[in-house]
Amino acid sequence: MRSTLIAIIAALSFGFTAGAFAAGGGGADQTTTAKPADPNFTRAKAMIEARDYANALPLLQQVVAKDPKNADAYNLMGYATRKSGNPNGSLQYYQQALAIDARHLGAHEYIGEAYLMLDQPAQADQHLARLDSLCVFGCAEYRMLKTAIANYKAGKKPTN
Repeated sequence: MRSTLIAIIAALSFGFTAGAFAAGGGGADQTTTAKPADPNFTRAKAMIEARDYANALPLLQQVVAKDPKNADAYNLMGYATRKSGNPNGSLQYYQQALAIDARHLGAHEYIGEAYLMLDQPAQADQHLARLDSLCVFGCAEYRMLKTAIANYKAGKKPTN
């Protein structure tokens, strides 16, 4: 009986641990989807990495026209819009990404940074708290937003 109980507890523990890791939460680098990446998404991502934000946006618009549930594409649209100097315009895209995937780590980080640019640190703090609850063992998105908030409070407002 005791060994059976131990086996059940171990199985349940393993199941919860695996679920915590598998729950994930989006982000532009998430590669767990089975379908191949849209070539426009791949090109747009490369353009964003090269800081060519303006030319990435039309490609991402084509991606979401074909796949309106693509939270990663909306997140990158927000990022490109914010990095182009329009943090207020980026909010709609981050909000859409979060409406599709409320656990999207990248969207929580980036919308928090946009709120800092708009002098709304309380909104950024809310997304930091959400990341803290999603990132059980910590994650880069949490650390990046936490650093951005600390810098903001130290008088270093983010520029883009």
